[in-house]
Amino acid sequence: MASLRGGVFRRADARACGYDDADIDYLLATGGWRRIRRGTYAEQRALAVVTPEVLYLRRVHRVLQATGGEVFASHQSAAALHALPVWGLDLSTVHVTAPGGRQGQVGSVHRHIRDPVGPGVLVWNKLPMVSAARSVAEVAATASTMPAIALADAALYAGLATKRTLRRAAGFLPYGADRALAVFTHCRGSASVAESRLRFILGTAGLPEPTTVLPPDIDVPESEAALWFPEQRTLVEFEPHRPYWFVESEEEVEPAEPVPTADGPPPVERCWITWADLDHPQSVLDRITSTFTRAARRTDIRHVDFARM
Repeated sequence: MASLRGGVFRRADARACGYDDADIDYLLATGGWRRIRRGTYAEQRALAVVTPEVLYLRRVHRVLQATGGEVFASHQSAAALHALPVWGLDLSTVHVTAPGGRQGQVGSVHRHIRDPVGPGVLVWNKLPMVSAARSVAEVAATASTMPAIALADAALYAGLATKRTLRRAAGFLPYGADRALAVFTHCRGSASVAESRLRFILGTAGLPEPTTVLPPDIDVPESEAALWFPEQRTLVEFEPHRPYWFVESEEEVEPAEPVPTADGPPPVERCWITWADLDHPQSVLDRITSTFTRAARRTDIRHVDFARM
């Protein structure tokens, strides 16, 4: 509860989670919790690192509490409440939607008007907001392409949306439906923002579709991720920066044995991509295609010049 509120919570929230007044007073007295203002607290450790995302969540909660349920969080504000990554999105404005009133931005709050409000509205922990699928569709219709793709990938990875529910949510948008649907075509089941960005760079350049299923004789450290190009016998390794959240099963399941994607020897060439490299798409493409070329020379696999296609 605290994490979705930007690290802060009220006494009533603590009671709802099983803490009685004696427990609350003890944690405040011993320094485990800190009093932010009257009736509002935070764990001491939560105050050690305050990110822009945490500050944004706090602003969203303050706006919703001040309006008394008259509006509901939407766009990236609702996405943040669903614990979806808001990387690359504008966090200077809190987005809310209401069935009436004045539309537009006042201060740091942008009020959207929809009458009727449309489907996909819910209340979680007394917080009115749109569904995860609707918030993703709204962002995809209004925000930059890459952050919107990462948000959609994260919702799919977490099981908070499916491609069907995303397309359906886009169909109810008052504007930008075509733009949102175009964003969803780039979703490839990525597991991190870094992978979403890398796959987008590869896809827009027309490179072959890679897979994350690696041959059994390929070893990749747990701190890294990789995309495997079987025909090019090339492994592209990268930092799994900003991994997406998902619900882990309580039952331990033995990992399945990886299935080889192609016969033949292990990859003869590897390419390493860092998070910072992703800010320079052309450089990433040049390095990967150069790796394809080196692998082709060593295995007699013909390399296709994608720049000429």
